[in-house]
Amino acid sequence: MTARERYSVIGKARRRVDGRAKVLGQTRFADDLTLPRMVHAKLLRSPHPHAEIVRVDTSRAAAWPGVLLVLTGADFPIGYGILPVTPDEYPLARERVRYVGDPVAAVVARDERTAEAALAAIEVEYRPLRTIADAADALAHPEPRLHAYSEQGNIHRLQALEFGDVEEALAGADRVFEDLYFYQGSTHLPIEQHAALAALEPDGRLALWSSTQVPHYLHRMMARVLGRPAARVRIVACPNGGGFGGKTDLCNHEFVVARAAERLGRPVKICLTREEVFYMHRGRHPVTMRLRTGVTQDGRITGMHLQTLLDGGAYASYGVASVFYTGALQAMTYEIPRYKWEGCRTFTNKPPCGPKRGHGTPQPRFAQEVQLDRIAEALEKDPAELRLGIVAKPGSLSTNWFRIGSIGLAECIDEVVTRSGWRGKHRRLPQGRGVGIACGSYMSGVSHPIYRNAMPLSGVQILLDRSGQVTVFSGATEVGQGSDDVLAALVAEVLGIGTDDVRCVTGDTALTPVDLGSYSSRVTLMMGNAAIAAAERVRGQLAEAAAAKLETTTEAIVFAEGRVFRTDDPARALAFHEAVIAAEERFGTLGAVGSYTPPPHTALYKGGGIGPSPAYSYTACVVEVAVDEATGWVSVEKVWIAHDIGRTLNRTLAEGQVIGSVYMALGEALMEEQAFRRLPPKLSDALVHRAPSMLDYKSPTALDMPEVDVVLVEDPDPNGPFGAKEVGQGPLLPVMPALANAVYDAIGVRIDEVPVTPGKILRALERKARGEPARVGPEHFPDVPYPEPLFVPPPWEGGDGREIRREVKLR
Repeated sequence: MTARERYSVIGKARRRVDGRAKVLGQTRFADDLTLPRMVHAKLLRSPHPHAEIVRVDTSRAAAWPGVLLVLTGADFPIGYGILPVTPDEYPLARERVRYVGDPVAAVVARDERTAEAALAAIEVEYRPLRTIADAADALAHPEPRLHAYSEQGNIHRLQALEFGDVEEALAGADRVFEDLYFYQGSTHLPIEQHAALAALEPDGRLALWSSTQVPHYLHRMMARVLGRPAARVRIVACPNGGGFGGKTDLCNHEFVVARAAERLGRPVKICLTREEVFYMHRGRHPVTMRLRTGVTQDGRITGMHLQTLLDGGAYASYGVASVFYTGALQAMTYEIPRYKWEGCRTFTNKPPCGPKRGHGTPQPRFAQEVQLDRIAEALEKDPAELRLGIVAKPGSLSTNWFRIGSIGLAECIDEVVTRSGWRGKHRRLPQGRGVGIACGSYMSGVSHPIYRNAMPLSGVQILLDRSGQVTVFSGATEVGQGSDDVLAALVAEVLGIGTDDVRCVTGDTALTPVDLGSYSSRVTLMMGNAAIAAAERVRGQLAEAAAAKLETTTEAIVFAEGRVFRTDDPARALAFHEAVIAAEERFGTLGAVGSYTPPPHTALYKGGGIGPSPAYSYTACVVEVAVDEATGWVSVEKVWIAHDIGRTLNRTLAEGQVIGSVYMALGEALMEEQAFRRLPPKLSDALVHRAPSMLDYKSPTALDMPEVDVVLVEDPDPNGPFGAKEVGQGPLLPVMPALANAVYDAIGVRIDEVPVTPGKILRALERKARGEPARVGPEHFPDVPYPEPLFVPPPWEGGDGREIRREVKLR
C-alpha cells in the first residue's frame, strides 16, 4: 500500500473547502463589506519624492459639504513599523515626505467622490529636498539623511558574516569565477486592491476588517498607535484576493480609518485605487550582486563570496530581514564548504520595498544559478550533472549552521532532465532555440516570531458539536493559497471524516488563537502541526468513549469514512456523531487546543535567527525558449518543474501553487519592473514611477503562459504535518535563472539582469557581432563600506553546534 493509499483525505485531488463560495461570488473580501452609517476615507499623497512639510491647511476641506473629518500627521503622534527595531513610519507624514505617494492627510466624507473632491482643497506647502534615486546614489550622498537612525548616511543596514576562511578556499580552487548581476524590483500585482473597514462594536471595542496577511502583528501595532488596550482591539483578516507578501506589512490606511472610526463613532471604509497600490508597493528589492565562487576541476565548490546591495526605498519595512535573506539561504542547496556574505540596504526616495514571494532569495538565487551555468560550460560539464554532483546532503548542517532535513533535490533534477529530454536538447537545438536548468530551495516558515518570545508560533482550537459538526479556530489567514483547506484536511484526516464536515473560523483576533500570519510559507507546517495536535487530543476522548460503547480497547478503535469502529470487527461501529455524543456524555463539552513551536535551531551566532526553518523545500526547473534574433523577443515554449513538497496534502492545490509560481516568475524574468525616472530639471527634480497602472506595468496574460509540466516529489520531512513542506514560494526561485540560461543556450548571449527584455538581447547580440563580450549586465559594483565580518567556523570545523555562542569573536 502506498503512502497516498493509506490516507483518506491527504494527498487526494479534491475541491478546496472555500471553492464553492468563491466560484459563486459569495466570498466577502474587504471591499465587499458594508455597515450601517458607513462613510468613506481618501488619502492626500505627496507629489514630491523628498520634501519637508512646512504647512498643512485643511480648513477649506473641513468645510466642504459632506466632509465629516480631516486628519493630518498631528493626529498620529506614535510611529509604527512591522519590525520592532524600526518604527519609522506614521499613518500620515508629520514633518517630511520621502516618496511620491507618501500620505500627508486624510478626508472622511459621506461618499468616495466627495472625499476625493475635498482632497484638492487641502493646501500643503513643501520645501523640496535632494532626491536619492538609487542605491549607488545613497552611497554617494549621505546627506540629506532620510532617517536619523540609519547606520551611516543613507545606509539602512550593513551586515557581514564569514563561515571559514573563504580567501583560503578561493586560493585553493582550480578556477575562480567572479561575476556581477542585477535583479530589478517588481511589485505583487494582486487582483484585489488593499481595503479596510473600521468600526466601534457595541461594547466599544474597535474592530478593523482588512485585506491583511498578518492580523496578529497588525493587532499588536494598532493597539500601540491608537493607545488602546490590546483586548479592546479586534482585527479580522478578510479572505485575500492575492497577497504574495504585499499585505504582510502594516499599512497607513488601516490606522487612518481606525482613528477616524474612533473620532466619528461610525464605520469608516477605504479602498485604495490601483495607482495607490503601486505607490504603497512593499515589493521586490532591486539588488546588485557580486559573486565569487571557487571550484575544483571536477565541479566541486571550494568557497563562495557573495556581496549584495539593496535599494530599500523610503522606509524600513522588513528591511533588516530583507538584507539577511539575500545571503542566508545560499548555502542550503549545494555543498559549499566555506561561505562569506556581505549585505547592504540603502534608503532611497522610492516607495518602500518589502517581502515579495520568496522574500530576498530570488535575487541571489538568480546570480548563483546563472554563474553555475557559466562554470559548467567552462569545465565542459553538463549543467544538470554539475548540480547533481554538489547537492546538499539530508540531515546535514549547512555551512552557516542551518539544519537540513529531508532533501529531494536530486530526484527533482532527475525528473525535469528526463521529462524535458534535456540531454537531447542542451547545446543541440537549432540556433534560436535553447533550454536552461536551475534549482532552488526555500523555507517552510521561519523559526522565530518578529517579536522575540518563547510562546508558540501557531495555535488551533477545535470544538465538537453533538450533531457531528467540527469547528476549527485558527489565526491563520486565507490569502488564496488554500490554508483553510489544509486546516480542514488535516483535522478531517485525524478524525476520519470528510472536509465538508469541518468548518473553519480563521484570521479573527477576537475569536481565534494566535497565528503569526501568512508569510514565509509557514502556514502549512506550523498551523498544520498545531491542528494535528488539537485533533489528536480530541480524538483520544472520542476513542475512549467509543471503546466503552463497543466493548474494546482504545488501541482497537479506528476512525474512517465518518465512522468509529473496531479493527477486529468493523461491523461493530458508531457513526461519528454518535461517538461525539458518547464522548460528551462521558467528558462534557468537547474541545481541544493544539500549538506548535519549532525545534531549537543551531545557528546561535548573531544574525543566525534569519534563515533557520523546521524544513526546507527544493525545486528544479527546465525552461525551453525560442528567441527571435531580429526582434529580441523571447517565447517560452514549455516549463518542466519538479518540487520537493515533502508530502502532498491536496494535489490540485499544490499543482496550482507551482503553476502560479511559474507564472509570477516568468513575469519577473521577462517584463515586470518597478521602474522610476527623473522628470526633466526644468520641470522638477522629482523621481516618478514609470508605470503606476496596469496599462504600463506589464505582466503576463493567459496567452503568454506556456505549458507547465509539474512533478511533485514526495520526500516526507519528520517536522512537517504528515511530512508536508511548503509549496507556495519555493517553485518560483529557479524559473528566472533557468530562463536566462535557456536564452544563452539559444543565441549565445548572457543577460545578467532581470528582466530579460528584447532590448537587452539586441544589445548583447550587437556586442557579440562586434567581437565584444556578449553580455548585458552591471559593469561595476559600487564601493560599499561593509563591516568586518562576524567570523564563525563551519560545523565541520567548529564542533557539533552547541559550541557556537552568540559572543563569537570578530576576526
